[in-house]
Amino acid sequence: MKAIIFAGGAGTRLWPLSRKKSPKQFEKIVGEKSTLQLAVERLMPDFKPEDIYISTNASYRDLIKEQLPFIPLENFLFEPEKKDVGPAIALAMGRIRRVSPHEPITILWSDHLVKQVHLFKKILREAGEYIKQNPNKIVFIAHKPRYPSINLGYIHLGETKHEQNGVNFFQFEGFKYKPDEETAKHFFASGKYAWNLGYFVTTADFIYKAFERFAPNIYKNTEDILSHYGTDQYEDVLKENYRKVESISFDNAILENLDKSDALVIVEDIGWSDIGAWEALKEALEAHPYENVTRGKVYLEHVRDSLIYNYESKKLIVGIDLDEHIIVNTHDVILVAKKDSVSKIKKMVESFEGTENESLT
Repeated sequence: MKAIIFAGGAGTRLWPLSRKKSPKQFEKIVGEKSTLQLAVERLMPDFKPEDIYISTNASYRDLIKEQLPFIPLENFLFEPEKKDVGPAIALAMGRIRRVSPHEPITILWSDHLVKQVHLFKKILREAGEYIKQNPNKIVFIAHKPRYPSINLGYIHLGETKHEQNGVNFFQFEGFKYKPDEETAKHFFASGKYAWNLGYFVTTADFIYKAFERFAPNIYKNTEDILSHYGTDQYEDVLKENYRKVESISFDNAILENLDKSDALVIVEDIGWSDIGAWEALKEALEAHPYENVTRGKVYLEHVRDSLIYNYESKKLIVGIDLDEHIIVNTHDVILVAKKDSVSKIKKMVESFEGTENESLT
């Protein structure tokens, strides 16, 4: 079985730690390893290094090689410029299809936290075994909702269609994107909806043929690029053709068009969190609601429900009488915000473009 981890996001919502030159997936957010390193680590030893692929932007080439020196160089798939996920998956599936078209492959993301690693690995194994026998299917890996989130997409579950070594495979009934609060509460109470993680297991051949069918322009562009793979012209052709490709999400290009009968869903609680923003990171790391989450040299008195991250070893952050705050100290920026104001960070950072603060983005 193979795995591909996508690591091309910008991570603006985790500014000032996450920057253009070194986005969140390369930074030490949880413990002493980057989330990319943690994503690879949870696959091993079930996956060998030669079976793990990384897709990211070419500008992060040196960072990737430094953080994952044991991954073969040919397993790094570099996009010459930032596009949406659709073209990136097409390029990756086209490359891997030439090596192993019918072997099960799982699609994963570099900026997530998974606490129940043993269960996560079991799900991948069972989904992989199912795909071995059904190479023209796709298995989505979803998560039991912990609360009625309005910031996540959902998968609608049908009846149980298959059971394998204690793992249930449900019929796929469709995607439901970020709902309003009332709808999210209905989803949560019904038990028929699960959080969509963007994880799935299938084959490269199945996905690549889906591009040929549902996104022929992307497919043709990708075929033109890959026809030069292994030649001296490949990098130039990749750069020239990739800039022309349509920028579209993978969901819009492919997943929304698949026949529901081709898809099944596994739903479990794997302790998953999307740590793409500071308040989400706090929710993922806190052992109990409203407790503080800290990193580095921090001293607190009468502080509640706050995240304080200090990346300077020679400086102490002292907090007194704070409630629901986010404080992040890096070598050149100190962020202080109310927890419910974190959503404003992305827009603020974007406003730095063309100003004296642009270098901080």
